[in-house]
Amino acid sequence: MSVPHPVVLLVEDEPAQREVLAYNLEAEGFDVVSADNGEDALLLFDEEGPDVVVLDWMMPQLSGIEVCRRLKSRPESRGVPIIMLSARSEEVDRVRGLETGADDYVIKPYSVRELMARVRTQLRRTRAAAVGERLEVGDITLDAATHKVFRAGEELKLGPTEFRLLATLMEKPGRVLSRAQLLDLVWGRDVYVDTRTVDVHVGRLRKALCVHGGDDPVRTVRGAGYALG
Repeated sequence: MSVPHPVVLLVEDEPAQREVLAYNLEAEGFDVVSADNGEDALLLFDEEGPDVVVLDWMMPQLSGIEVCRRLKSRPESRGVPIIMLSARSEEVDRVRGLETGADDYVIKPYSVRELMARVRTQLRRTRAAAVGERLEVGDITLDAATHKVFRAGEELKLGPTEFRLLATLMEKPGRVLSRAQLLDLVWGRDVYVDTRTVDVHVGRLRKALCVHGGDDPVRTVRGAGYALG
């Protein structure tokens, strides 16, 4: 199995536009969850843990600007890239969007192809392995394109689940991920796996990482989960 598909939260109140964007995002290999208002967007964010948010500015109930402000004010969601979509083309509006915390600002009407490229650009910051990038944390190197892992220059033999687990931890070095989060990111949202399975595979990953010596780089945070480094 390969690294799970990145998840995009698409927030757009115009049905036709939402349908076109969802179709193109899925064609690019993304898993898409969508909302047509800001309140639902915040609930979906907490339920799905997306890798990127594509967010319309003008929406009923809660504006995109307010959704962006709330997400960027919370530690658990601050690092997730947000691409703001808006018909507002004045410099003052772009500045307001970016100052609120948006990582990119796209003016309507826009090229769908350009938007897909911008989504991939933002994704490289948080899910590098999912787009075939090379990851390096300390003396550990993971090459997603060749599916190889090295530590201090020595190649390691990892099973497919341990590879995905390591990639997920390396994409967020230092960040503590709960067992539930790891289940979603590594095994997928539609697969039922007991949380104790995470502990088993973390144990296998630790053994593989230390086969040639060196300290255990995987940190256990009691009651919270695991982190790399």
